[in-house]
Amino acid sequence: MANMDAGGFQERYYSSADGLTLYARDYRPEGPAAAERLPVICLPGLTRNSRDFHPLALRLCRDETGPRRVIALDSRGRGNSAWDENKANYNIAVEAGDIIAACAAFGIERAIFIGTSRGGLILHLIAATRPDLLDAVILNDIGPAIEAGGLLLIRDYLNSGRKPADWREAADILQENHGASFTALAGEDWREMALALYRDIGGRPVADFDPAIAEALRSVDFSQPPPELWEQFESLSRFPLMLIRGENTALISKETVEEMVRRHPSLILHAAQGQGHAPLLHFGNIPAAIGAFLASCR
Repeated sequence: MANMDAGGFQERYYSSADGLTLYARDYRPEGPAAAERLPVICLPGLTRNSRDFHPLALRLCRDETGPRRVIALDSRGRGNSAWDENKANYNIAVEAGDIIAACAAFGIERAIFIGTSRGGLILHLIAATRPDLLDAVILNDIGPAIEAGGLLLIRDYLNSGRKPADWREAADILQENHGASFTALAGEDWREMALALYRDIGGRPVADFDPAIAEALRSVDFSQPPPELWEQFESLSRFPLMLIRGENTALISKETVEEMVRRHPSLILHAAQGQGHAPLLHFGNIPAAIGAFLASCR
């Protein structure tokens, strides 16, 4: 089902294979111009949601020369999607199945996908299992090998225990945690980030995801290297591929990027200046770079 929203998108709900109610934002261009172009589907990071993509989605949907339909998804347990009673289902294999269900629900036979962090890991699995759904892929600060040190940073700030009392404090906490790696952000940018990460409950900002997702990182053995997805990355090598890497990221190493380029020589690499993990896609020259990539797609 769908509800119109004044923000430039439809709110849509659909069911996963196991019956969970999941949410998406559907940005549809006006007029028939976009009908011949493939849609863009956006997959957020570990604890993020569809709001991360709102500025970029509006820009792509309203592009004067090549407008495209954009669908931004909330993974299970995040944003407006239902929380899962079985916390073991918060894994990329189950969530890849949710993406496949979304495509079926929205009549998408083929699309261009943007995957931020965990969303990009999910795209590795989809490339290996349902390559027919993919036409081109943009990976945002993620690859088939990730750094344990970067995961440790994510674990620590997600489980820091500090809860903001108001929206000003929410922005301050984000700046304290990420200011050193996101030097491109200033002032109001941190409040905008807070509005994307938190939900307003009784006037107080509350993290907009199931706490079990962050809690699961506590049990990870960081003395062992994280599992790698190079075999699945080989499946991505058949598609046009763009990698956006934060200049200050700790999650994906330069060595991993070099190996990705070696295995996919036509990979387009874009550095997100003044940003860490994961880059905000509406900043700097990133939208123009994405637009140029999309212009080469169907």
